Amino acid sequence: MNSKQINYFKTIVDPKNICTTKEELLVYEYDATLLKGAPEVIVFPETTGQVSLILAYAYQENIPVTTRGAGTNLSGGTIPDQGGIALVLTKMNKVLEIDFENRVVVVEPGTINQELQDMLTPHGYYYPPDPASMKACTIGGNVGECSGGPRCLKYGVTRDYILGMEMVLSTGEVVAIGSKQQVNPDPLDIVKFMVGSEGTLGVFTKLFLKIKKISEAKKTMLCTFNSVKDASRTVANIVREGIVPTTLELMDNLLINCAEDFIGLGLDRTADALLLIEVDGLKEELDGQVEVIKKVCEKNNVKGFKIAQSAKEVDQLWTARRTVIGAVARKRPSYSMQDVTVPRNKLPDIVEEIVNISEKYNLPIGVLAHAGDGNLHPLVLFDERNQEEVEKVHEAEFLICKKALSLGGTLSGEHGIGLLKKPFLDQEFAPEVLSLKRQIMLAFDSGNILNPDKILEVGK
Repeated sequence: MNSKQINYFKTIVDPKNICTTKEELLVYEYDATLLKGAPEVIVFPETTGQVSLILAYAYQENIPVTTRGAGTNLSGGTIPDQGGIALVLTKMNKVLEIDFENRVVVVEPGTINQELQDMLTPHGYYYPPDPASMKACTIGGNVGECSGGPRCLKYGVTRDYILGMEMVLSTGEVVAIGSKQQVNPDPLDIVKFMVGSEGTLGVFTKLFLKIKKISEAKKTMLCTFNSVKDASRTVANIVREGIVPTTLELMDNLLINCAEDFIGLGLDRTADALLLIEVDGLKEELDGQVEVIKKVCEKNNVKGFKIAQSAKEVDQLWTARRTVIGAVARKRPSYSMQDVTVPRNKLPDIVEEIVNISEKYNLPIGVLAHAGDGNLHPLVLFDERNQEEVEKVHEAEFLICKKALSLGGTLSGEHGIGLLKKPFLDQEFAPEVLSLKRQIMLAFDSGNILNPDKILEVGK
């Protein structure tokens, strides 16, 4: 980009919302992966009109645009690896409307997930998608990646809660799709198509979200096991009994100890695995569900079964779960987190393979999972300064993905493809399917300026 092009953006947004210094660009060259790619300019729009003008000019000048929220994603999806513009939407962070009667919220894309939850809670409502990074991640980013979270087993992922959106196409055209209505009769539901598009099809500027009433009661259980296999079998057995917990999370011994080192809750350091199980609903239903879950755990050699006795204890358990990814820094300075998903009954098989891969490459791998829906987040721990280890990590990642696919799984449950999973995509999809995806991407963005060559290289 030249100075004339950069100066043009200063006529669209307040000059204070333009960043070009080396230090400022450095901050926006990475996300939660180890990948990097520096933008040439950072632009912070504050209105849909500004986004429209920015994209229209970028389209005219053939300037790449990488849309970004808080940068918490784990796929390399917000890396501006082709330079150009980092379009950061964090200043578009207003909650525009809360309609409790129709259970709809209208937000701008930069709204922080946790801040929305905090606004809804006093009124007895919540927004179900709850990524582990919810204290930092934005709703727009959640929509772009189709984020899930611990509650996804019972309540689904982001795609299930987006009713409509205002969106700017690559040409600068502003379009509205879907609506605030709970029932959308559109036979070609473009809204669902846009969720998970990772910034390649358009830029979201307004989002219509479904919200739910907080359940009357909940019960939270901490179950420990001497074997990850026993814990994995328990997951499938609980669901087979007809119970769908709100959450069903798994952590292995390595991560149990990382969490305990960090938060000191008295977790059983000798346990090979733990399950954090939560059920919600009517008070009179929950005792029976807990009893069934306990019996299933006992049949699978549960080591310890504990029911949280207070809101404080529940919060502590969830703090341990949500902070454990950062806590692994106590073991090694770097980690790579995968996002493969397999059928629930195949959890023991892929966990066994992960253990084998860990031993083969002499790399610690912690197993974290939204186990209820088979979504695993293996954390490969290493030192990025050691190039030999980095190469081993890439090999280990490929083998984990390959095993997931061989078990009838998929490459991503919620983190997206971005740059990180892009090399593996042809392992899951046939060439004709990838060709169809490219055609769709070019139909929305014929100039290939929006997050170009993320997910797939489409050309022009």
